[in-house]
Amino acid sequence: ELMTGYTMLRNGGVGNGGQPWVLRWSSRIRLTWLSFTLFIILVFFPLIAHYYLTTIDDADDAGKRIFGPRTGNELCEVKHVQDLCRIRESVSEELLQLEAKRQELNSEIAKLNLKIEACKKSIENAKQDLLQLKNVISQTEHSYKELMAQNQPKLSLPIRLLPDKDDATFPLPKSSRNCRLHNCFDYSRCPLTSGFPVYVYNSDDYPFGSSLDPLIKQAFEATVRTNVYVTENANIACVYIILVGEMQEPVMPKPTELEQQLHSLPYWRTDGHNHLIINLSRKSETQNFIYNISTGRAMIAQSTFYDVQYRPGFDIVVSPLVHAMSEPNFLEIPPQVPVKRKYLFSFQGEKIESLRSSLQEVRSFEEEIEGNAPADYDDRIITTLKAVQDSKLDFVLVEFTCKNQPKASLPTEWALCGERDDRLELLKLSTFALIITPGDTHLVISAGCAMRLFEALEVGAIPVVLGEQVQLPYNDVIRWNEAALIIPKPRITEVHFLLRSISDNDLLAMRRQGRFLWETYFSTSDNVFSTVLAIIRTRIQIPAAPIREETAVEIPHRSGKAAGTDPNMADNGDLDLGPVETEPPYASPKYLRNFTLTAMDIYRNWNSAPGPFHLFPYTPFDPVLPSEAKFLGSGTGFRPIGGGAGGSGKEFQAALGGNVPREQFTVVMLTYEREEVLMNSLERLNGLPYLNKVVVVWNSPKLPSEDLLWPDIGVPIMVVRTEKNSLNNRFLPWDEIETEAILSIDDDAHLRHDEIMFGFRVWREARDRIVGFPGRYHAWDIPHQSWLYNSNYSCELSMVLTGAAFFHKYYAYLYSYVMPQAIRDMVDEYINCEDIAMNFLVSHLTRKPPIKVTSRWTFRCPGCPQALSHDDSHFHERHKCINFFVKVYGYMPLLYTQFRVDSVLFKTRLPHDKTKCFKFI
Repeated sequence: ELMTGYTMLRNGGVGNGGQPWVLRWSSRIRLTWLSFTLFIILVFFPLIAHYYLTTIDDADDAGKRIFGPRTGNELCEVKHVQDLCRIRESVSEELLQLEAKRQELNSEIAKLNLKIEACKKSIENAKQDLLQLKNVISQTEHSYKELMAQNQPKLSLPIRLLPDKDDATFPLPKSSRNCRLHNCFDYSRCPLTSGFPVYVYNSDDYPFGSSLDPLIKQAFEATVRTNVYVTENANIACVYIILVGEMQEPVMPKPTELEQQLHSLPYWRTDGHNHLIINLSRKSETQNFIYNISTGRAMIAQSTFYDVQYRPGFDIVVSPLVHAMSEPNFLEIPPQVPVKRKYLFSFQGEKIESLRSSLQEVRSFEEEIEGNAPADYDDRIITTLKAVQDSKLDFVLVEFTCKNQPKASLPTEWALCGERDDRLELLKLSTFALIITPGDTHLVISAGCAMRLFEALEVGAIPVVLGEQVQLPYNDVIRWNEAALIIPKPRITEVHFLLRSISDNDLLAMRRQGRFLWETYFSTSDNVFSTVLAIIRTRIQIPAAPIREETAVEIPHRSGKAAGTDPNMADNGDLDLGPVETEPPYASPKYLRNFTLTAMDIYRNWNSAPGPFHLFPYTPFDPVLPSEAKFLGSGTGFRPIGGGAGGSGKEFQAALGGNVPREQFTVVMLTYEREEVLMNSLERLNGLPYLNKVVVVWNSPKLPSEDLLWPDIGVPIMVVRTEKNSLNNRFLPWDEIETEAILSIDDDAHLRHDEIMFGFRVWREARDRIVGFPGRYHAWDIPHQSWLYNSNYSCELSMVLTGAAFFHKYYAYLYSYVMPQAIRDMVDEYINCEDIAMNFLVSHLTRKPPIKVTSRWTFRCPGCPQALSHDDSHFHERHKCINFFVKVYGYMPLLYTQFRVDSVLFKTRLPHDKTKCFKFI
């Protein structure tokens, strides 16, 4: 069977017929065997060879190695290879030496580069020092030329001579009525440089002190404690003051007792020279108990005087002290507009005893025409005023009999009727208030007349004084004809015609002047006492003490690297922004008229009601503003730089403009915990021409970060710490501000240098105005009958926001020390409206609107954090502020304007043969 099967296989599997199949099968076996053999050869032969070679190289005899690597020395045994090895070693050594020399040369080059940089810096510093020296020399030469042109050498103050304790007596005048300053005042105790020291006696140390009115005594003592002239050293005093009234009736001392007590004062010195006796009156009841007392050479200040008692130019008529211990409530004071009120004039009073009845003399009108003067015009006045009232041509109210018991008064004096509140309500409805002087011509002033004058000025009723012989309070320094009508009694028949002929503009001017006089000299005990001192100081021609400045408490800070200059901020084109851009910080020149101002400008200072030509609303008793704060005298003694030789004029691009040759400004920047924004704003000031200093008012109780690096912008940066967070701090007169010009700017304001410079140029030619960029206006809301604040784009404006505006430092003093405290309190309450308050103040004083420069309406920096002004309540608060400020001022002082200053040829160079005077439109 096997054979049979084998045969079958060989034959192809089917008998003899299966041979092809066998052949195919054998072919496949051969191919398989061949493939297997090749696989064995290709796989195992390399492995065997590798193992054989490795075994040979691992032999102990290194010399028998055939395939292993050989060392360099072994290779060098070959002769031609040894030479190559020596060359390689030599080249390697030379390369190492060259590398060392290269490193040494690189080190020397680096050192030389450092020396070159140091030399360059030294050269730059030397150039800067040289330039500064040239500037200093130029400034010195210029100052020398100015002084030579003025021919006014600066003198140092003389050494003050103290008076002897025992003053040399000099003979009394023939009568005490003849006392004047030249024969009853010792000038040797009051040198010009003394500062006007005043010593005030303590009334409690003397018996009459227990008789004084408690309110007057308390108010007087409070005023004395805060007055800048009061001294405790009686040996150096110029004037000695003693308060003797108002006294209470039941405990009033006898005239002889009071006279003895006055003569026993420790510094009376037998005749009382350089003494001032003050008798204040809080009520209309007159207490002229000094009339029967010998006062020697002492001056007297009171509200009631007889002609035999009053010494013009020596004694002082004072106003009654109505608000003894209280400040006036501005909300209760009526507004100054409308000009015309319900009654044309009003009068209420009752005469207890007339001069006619006392003299038993009756004269007819015909006798008066013949030239025989009547003994008393009051009957004629009563008849005429009743006739005007009965004619009903105008609403008038005159009452010559009191409904209730009249106040006590002197003979022939018209007594007051009713209570004070009732009288004020009537005066609020009256355009004019009649004040009839006493029929006794020997009574030059009475407390009742002074009280009527006080109440009329308080509520805005224009006083009409019948009787030209009257001596109104402070009459030797105040021009009463600007605030009141003083008419002789014989003209009583012409009073109605005269009052109706006065225009509304004149009425408003007189009312505003009267309000100014009342607020300044009458309203408070401090004003009354300070006015009395100021009159004496003015008479003896001693300049006022300088007003205080806010001491800047600096916050230490570190300066970092020099700030870069943003090309967009400092793009000034081809224009030269001024004569000397690189000059060092230069303070405004000092004011040199402090001594002559008292003698030359008395009436301008005392009667400076707000007006276009009266820019000094502070009173003479206020300390004199420092020299840099008096812009009326700015540039006095300097030669204008606007003109050149032969009338050629000065090119606009080559002069700063204005009449002050050199001037810089100080940036005051208010900030509150926005360090990044603040640093960016400071860096933008780098390279700003004419920048003197930057005062950063840090309004936060939290100090700046210790690691905060402040930019170096080329001028000093003073960081001032404030006592509290108040927007009023923006306008404090810091002592670090040494320039007249102040640029008030917010910490997020974004202004280019050319815009700032243009605003500075405009301000220099309008120094009494606010000059700035963002304009706003006020509007009257008819449905609600109130004022609104508006920030929409408009063709007119009435305010310029102080977030980016120039103003004079003078206004910083007025805002902080003179402006009513109620306004500053409201600013603190709302943390808002300080810019509106400043606009109200300046417009009130100058009667001019602010000046807007450029067409920009906003100045916020892009990307800065959102400001408080974006809050919805911000505008509601500003509405309330405007209406409150109007009540305080009594009228709306803001003025509209469509005037805007834009630069036309500001950045244009003109040929010399072309027009050179175009500046602004």
